[in-house]
Amino acid sequence: MTDQALSGDAALSVDAPHDAVLTVRGLRRTFEAELAPVRALRGVDLDVARGEFVSVMGPSGCGKSTLLNLVAGLDVADEGTIIVAGEEITGRDEDWLARMRRRHIGIVFQFFNLLDGMTALENVVLPAVVSGRVKRKAAESRARDLLDLLGLADKSGEVPAVLSGGQRQRLAIARALANEPTLLLADEPTGALDTEGGHEVLELFRRLHADGQTIIMVTHSDEVASGSERIVHLRDGLVERVDAPGQVTATVGF
Repeated sequence: MTDQALSGDAALSVDAPHDAVLTVRGLRRTFEAELAPVRALRGVDLDVARGEFVSVMGPSGCGKSTLLNLVAGLDVADEGTIIVAGEEITGRDEDWLARMRRRHIGIVFQFFNLLDGMTALENVVLPAVVSGRVKRKAAESRARDLLDLLGLADKSGEVPAVLSGGQRQRLAIARALANEPTLLLADEPTGALDTEGGHEVLELFRRLHADGQTIIMVTHSDEVASGSERIVHLRDGLVERVDAPGQVTATVGF
């Protein structure tokens, strides 16, 4: 099945706003634990419009990373509906979800998840080559453009181990953008960085947002979240409230 088969092959089970890149309804996820089940999500609803920058905050264990993993199709919900770019992804098989990720999702992890045996350029080229959507020459051209955009043009031949933390995270962001994703997901992208590296990455996300990239970012930092348009606060697996950045007063650093 080709990527084109992702479109139009199923009716949506919920009404989604016409401009929504992401729609989540009634999302529930429980994990089995030794002492008692952990109810990570207990009925989350969320809409994210095209071009919007949304931060997700909350205490440890509130369901932030679980939400991102479900949206990315890396985990399976117990109940609820997830619609990404007009396609319902709940109930799909692994092959379909892998194609969906290649087409629509870019993921930035806290600890980079780069391939140490490859150069910076090779790390960015790989997702496009794996997707099979473009030829290698075109993938390399886009990778060089991304490295230049992210201030890493002179590091294209270097391996990740010789880069600073901020440089490695910028490289991870370049890799996540390789397939021109509809939705960029970032899980604590400044969590493993020092203050300088954190500011570099925060400024980069602001630039990407200004260029129209849709972003959902999990963070524990009010300072990082201040660059977004909306801040969704989770607590005990539910949306507790939604704020505009100006309503956040505390700063806890990166």
